[in-house]
Amino acid sequence: MMITLIKSWFNTHFSHPDAMLIILFILLGTLVLYFFGGMLAPVIAAIVIAYMLEGLVQFFSHRGLSRNFAVILSFAIFLTALLFVVIGLVPVVSKQVSSFLDDLPKIVTQGKDFLQNLQVEYPNLLNVEQANSLVASIASELTSLGQSVLSLSLASIPFVITALIYFLLVPLLVFFFLKDKFLLLDWINAFLPKEKRVLQTVWKDVDNQIGNYIRGKFYEIVIVGSATFGAFLFLGLSYATLLGVLVGLSVVVPYIGAAVVTFPVIIAAYLEFGFSVDFGWVIGVYALIQALDGNVLVPILFSDVVNLHPVAIIVAILIFGGLWGFWGVFFAIPLATLVKSLLAAWPTRGGIAEAS
Repeated sequence: MMITLIKSWFNTHFSHPDAMLIILFILLGTLVLYFFGGMLAPVIAAIVIAYMLEGLVQFFSHRGLSRNFAVILSFAIFLTALLFVVIGLVPVVSKQVSSFLDDLPKIVTQGKDFLQNLQVEYPNLLNVEQANSLVASIASELTSLGQSVLSLSLASIPFVITALIYFLLVPLLVFFFLKDKFLLLDWINAFLPKEKRVLQTVWKDVDNQIGNYIRGKFYEIVIVGSATFGAFLFLGLSYATLLGVLVGLSVVVPYIGAAVVTFPVIIAAYLEFGFSVDFGWVIGVYALIQALDGNVLVPILFSDVVNLHPVAIIVAILIFGGLWGFWGVFFAIPLATLVKSLLAAWPTRGGIAEAS
């Protein structure tokens, strides 16, 4: 009886030729990314940027410019932004990171004084041994952090070489992906079967959503990072640029990113202001930015992206992040959307479902 049920279920969902074609593409894609993902990282980065710039190309094209001129103009804007990041932003962030790490030991001294005062005022709450143990634990963690940063700096030469390769290859790839977009798509299409109704259905749905997601995520990073930088600079925080970059990049990982970046914000505010009214203002403004991002900005930017339950998003981050690291985390939502679209359009023996 059980064998009959399994056979019936298999024949219903996997007997259609398109189903086997989808499974083949999923396996090939997974194997390529798993074994060659590191080598193909510049290509993946270029594809992401090209997706992002495609919206700008279409914007100029709809206003009467030829596609070639729209590509050149969009690419020039991209290069200008890239030079601003490399020449203007990176040195400032690097300097603030060094300053932040130099100031971290102050936490030990200030924390020790705070715990001693707490022990005097509330002797039953915390004894001397507990206070000393807590301070020693914090000092040990800061020492480990310093050693990690030192080992990173010693390995900076390979990192610089890799960065130079990215700096040269990625813009070149981006230009050709934009310029020869339709030529490349036709070349790929030539290797696919002529009958690929399900693949076309899924690709049309996912292509639109991935493009919207990448462009929306870029806008979210810029808006949240700029708002954080402006607010912290107005409040007089010395690490406004560093925290603006961290908070902006934290939106790449939904839920988890915001939780993780909260700690450096609290530490930086405490180093600057201690437990004071200004400290409360920094935390309050940061909480307001996170609330506006989650409840106002995200619904506006991602209105065309299929809604996924928070549990599905977190599971997707864990699975795809574990498989492909940063890129798996970045594409967790689009990949989860791909899975959803595949399930919606999965061919069965009774016919082919239409993707919702």
